[in-house]
Amino acid sequence: MSRIAPLEPLYAPEIQAQFDAIMRGAPPLLLFRVIAGQKRAWDKFRAGSLLDRGPLSLREREIVIDRTCALTGCEYEWSVHVAIFAKPAGLDEAQVAATVSGDAESPCWSPAEQALIAAVDALHHRATWSDAEFTALRAHYDDAQICEVILLCGFYRTVSYFANGLDLPLEGNAARFPVEQGHVERRLGRRGVQAGARP
Repeated sequence: MSRIAPLEPLYAPEIQAQFDAIMRGAPPLLLFRVIAGQKRAWDKFRAGSLLDRGPLSLREREIVIDRTCALTGCEYEWSVHVAIFAKPAGLDEAQVAATVSGDAESPCWSPAEQALIAAVDALHHRATWSDAEFTALRAHYDDAQICEVILLCGFYRTVSYFANGLDLPLEGNAARFPVEQGHVERRLGRRGVQAGARP
């Protein structure tokens, strides 16, 4: 159970309309139900949302999000995106696993995707890019796409803070971190494989 209680149906009409707009008729995620119970947090969260179509392709967007969530040890949000978007984004099983246990040199990625992974990793670990990292990214992505990478990394780090800090249990249709995820969590000093042990 979440450390902060989620809203339960029936939702206020305004909240229901907001859930419907985000979820397109599907039941709202636990993450949304928890945040929506706090008006200021929900308003700010929705205002900063990057759920709209941006300048990156769906595949590029999902690589950035999945890698960011994996680096933060956030199985909750990683699992939601993998379950919903991995197939439409054309991410195969090896690529999904590599978002958790691989790195920028994993052979399953194209050169452009390797530059993308390296950029996400650098932002996570150092909050900046070296000249070489930026040059590699610039070889494949334009200004709008580069700004989108930064926005996605920052936003989904915040999402990860919510999910991890509130100890959200996985959604019913959740994918799971591959077994190799332990090395990512150990490097971050998280709770080891406990996140992967939830029912």
